[in-house]
Order: sequence, then C-alpha cells, then structure tokens
Amino acid sequence: MERLEEVLSQIKPLDEKAMQAARLRQDNLTKPRGSLGRLEGLSVRIAGMKGSPRPKLEQKAIIVMAADHGVVAEGVSLYPQEVTRQMVLNFLAGGAGINVLARHVGARVVVVDMGVVGGFEPRPGLICRMIDFGTKNMARGPAMTRQQALEAVEAGIEVVEAEVAKGLDIVGTGDMGIGNTTPSAAICAAITGRPVEEVTGRGTGLEDERLRHKIAVIRRALEVNQPDPNDGLDVLSKVGGFEIGGLAGVILGAVARRIPVVIDGFISGAAALIATRLCPRAKDYLIAGHLSAEPGHRRVLEYLGLEPLLSLGMRLGEGTGAALAMGIAEAAVKVLNEMATFDEAG
Repeated sequence: MERLEEVLSQIKPLDEKAMQAARLRQDNLTKPRGSLGRLEGLSVRIAGMKGSPRPKLEQKAIIVMAADHGVVAEGVSLYPQEVTRQMVLNFLAGGAGINVLARHVGARVVVVDMGVVGGFEPRPGLICRMIDFGTKNMARGPAMTRQQALEAVEAGIEVVEAEVAKGLDIVGTGDMGIGNTTPSAAICAAITGRPVEEVTGRGTGLEDERLRHKIAVIRRALEVNQPDPNDGLDVLSKVGGFEIGGLAGVILGAVARRIPVVIDGFISGAAALIATRLCPRAKDYLIAGHLSAEPGHRRVLEYLGLEPLLSLGMRLGEGTGAALAMGIAEAAVKVLNEMATFDEAG
C-alpha cells in the first residue's frame, strides 16, 4: 500500500502556465483561429499534462495486459478460456491487430501476463507479473482478495515505470482476457450507478438469450459481493480482473510522471474508473482513444467527462483504438510545434 500511496501523492494538476503558452501559440499559428477543431484543444491539454508549452510525443508504447476470469465458467463468452493464452502468443509473434497498428504509429508493444491460466515458460518480450491463474468466479464470491487487487495495481505501476526508464512520452492501454467485458460491465455498473442491462454488451458476439444470461450473471455478482463504489480497490477485488487492476496501475504510474494516457475501449475504461476512483485528478491526463461498440463504454466516457477522438465501431480491444488515436495526438502536437506563427512567417 505504501507504493500506491507514494504514487498517488505524486500526481499533480495540469500545468496551467504551459497550457496558457501553448494556447497563445496555437492562436497565432498561420490559420484561422479554431480551424483545426479539436486538435487545437488536444495539443493544449497535452502541454498541460507534459508541463511543456512545446511537448513532443516521440516515444510511444502500448501496454497490453492479459489475464483470465473465473466468471467464464458461467457461460458469458462464446470463446473458450484457452484463447487468452493463444492471443498472448500471437502478440509476442507480432501477428495481432495491435501489433499491426502499433507498427503503423511507431509504438512498441509491451505484453504482460497478469494471470493467464496455465502461465508461460520464460519468453522474449513477455513480462510476467502474474497474480494468480485467473480470478475466482465473481458470481459466487469475490474475484480476488483485496491484497491481490493492490498487488495488481502496483504491478501496473512498476511495469510503466520500467517503460519510462527506456524513454516514454505517451502510453496506450490494451487488454486481453476472454470474458473480460463481464467484470468491466460490473465495474461500470458499480461505480457509475447505471443499470446492468444498460452497460452490458454482446462482447464476442452473444445472441439475445446469452446476453440476457450475461446480464443476470453480472447482477448476481453485484448482489453477492456488494462492492463499495467509493472504494476502488474494493470494486476491483470483488468484481474486477487482474489485467484491469494492472491497467489502473499503468494509468496511475504514468500520470505521476506527467505522461498522457490514451485509453482504449471498455476494459481500459473500466481500469480508468478504478484509477480515477483511487485518484480523481488522474482523469485530467486521460485521452479517450475511441468509442467502443460496447454500450457500457459510452457510459464510462460520459461519467469521466471524456470525448473520444474516434468512433469506428471497433470492439477488438488489445489497445487497437488507443494506437490509432495516439497518431492523432502526435499530429496535434506536431501542428503546435512545427506550424509557423504569423510572426515566424513574416
């Protein structure tokens, strides 16, 4: 707990002076004021996050965290649990969607095993921060202990700090875990207070009857566990996942170092709910990469007061939406830095 508290104490407000200077420059670039729309405000926000009126976003990483979920035993996913493991191997081989899009925007992919059933032999490129071989079935009791929830968050902090040491200007969050839209919906319902049926989607493509069953499972999990919406670790421990806790730690560890975080879809959104419950100020450093096709993701972004950069109907996860949006964030600061002002243009 000391490590988490230390990081929370390091999270500072946005740098108002840097934002003011960035806004002044933005308003004097050789274009009609406001003509680049949201790119202008995004560049100013990033200046405040980075504490620099001329920020750069050259070193980019997508941190993809993987874990399994005991609630899969309730039949909430069309895919078997083994797919989580197979997809981790695909990430390491460079063949997944996130690998392609990360290469496209010049970001490195960091793959972390937070609790995949069966585990892995040591492999190049795989970081092992396993908490356990998947969570327990949250429909029957807590998904994990409070200590495990804390360990997951602190593992995420340590992973992002190791990336900072290598050079990191902006980070995106990614996930892999069969069944993880179920705990994400439970977290969303618990923290936002929205009805379960409003925040629960089809995940990997459930038909109507299976969707009704999934909703019933999430309701049961919330009734059995009674998570405290004011206590992020309590919500995480009772209805969360190890990769969700890890991503919450990535968010907190990054913003403590003034590094912008591009959050991906619904699972990353659930992690952002946990992170901002632990430190509300962290919200200022979040960039919503895209709007997922999962209905709960819209509710997450509304609750956090974030407007997504993209809306492409994506629901793959892995950090794919974050990777695409990272390119837009980089474009925004390049305009701020490289476009001439009226004075510079003479």
